[in-house]
Amino acid sequence: MDNINESDFRRLDLNLLLVFHALLHERSVTRAAQRLFIGQPALSGALKRLRAALGDELFVRTSHGMTPTPRALALARVIEPLLLSLQQALHAKPVFDPAKAERVFRIGLSDALEVALMPQLMQRLAVEAPGVRLIARAADRVSAPGMLDAAEIELAVGVFTDCATWHRQRALFDWHFVCVYNPALVKVRGKRVTLKEYLRHPHLLTSFSADLSGLVDELLREQGLARQVVFSSRNFATNPFIVRQMAAITTVPTFAAATWRDALGLAVSPLPFDTPSYAVSLLWAAAHDADLGLQWLLSLMDEVFGGKPVR
Repeated sequence: MDNINESDFRRLDLNLLLVFHALLHERSVTRAAQRLFIGQPALSGALKRLRAALGDELFVRTSHGMTPTPRALALARVIEPLLLSLQQALHAKPVFDPAKAERVFRIGLSDALEVALMPQLMQRLAVEAPGVRLIARAADRVSAPGMLDAAEIELAVGVFTDCATWHRQRALFDWHFVCVYNPALVKVRGKRVTLKEYLRHPHLLTSFSADLSGLVDELLREQGLARQVVFSSRNFATNPFIVRQMAAITTVPTFAAATWRDALGLAVSPLPFDTPSYAVSLLWAAAHDADLGLQWLLSLMDEVFGGKPVR
């Protein structure tokens, strides 16, 4: 709608269109005023402004009442359907039918969450909403709120500790850290990696700050321990392929570990020390609370992933 010239409407109060409509049907200033619940002088003044804005008399007093001019009749063919369409749009109840919807949603999330969640979500969409398409954009707890405010995404998925008053947040599932390795290369005596076995092998780290130290290293230092980190990357997708070929261990969230285990045949073990658990949440702008399409997507994600860890 970029071709609308706002200056064309400066002299025209759109409420005057209702005056035009009433006069067209009543052909009387008195009856038109009664129809609009305003005084006759007010309607006469409105007609004067309408004539000035449109450059035509529009309605001329004759023995048959206020008779529309040819210009008024030509305008009526446009104005009447316009008012009817506007009335229908204002009173129509919004609906979202996923089976018929044609909609694109932009979702901000990490690559690990993208790999863990999108395959199952896309499978559901293919069945329930084949016209719905998703665009995944890289986002984290720092960048996601700003991307929502800039309308770069409609929904963010991640760990968000703070929520602005103009955002909405809904917990989806909890996760904690586990370690992943190739059982053919990293020999573990029992079903769980022991602390000694954990520290004996080299480690691969996913670090958003591109560092060789992370939360796990801080927890180990508190116990006077240290591990050997030999590779660090911002991307979760790299480490499972290194682990497949190297006798090394990587420590990742449960949802990432489950994906790698199922797709690549890697082994997953609890950590031999305690780590915090975190909640993955959905985050969106409060201004979209009335967006039935987005609310449907939120409900679908809650149905598929909510309330249970992705292991």
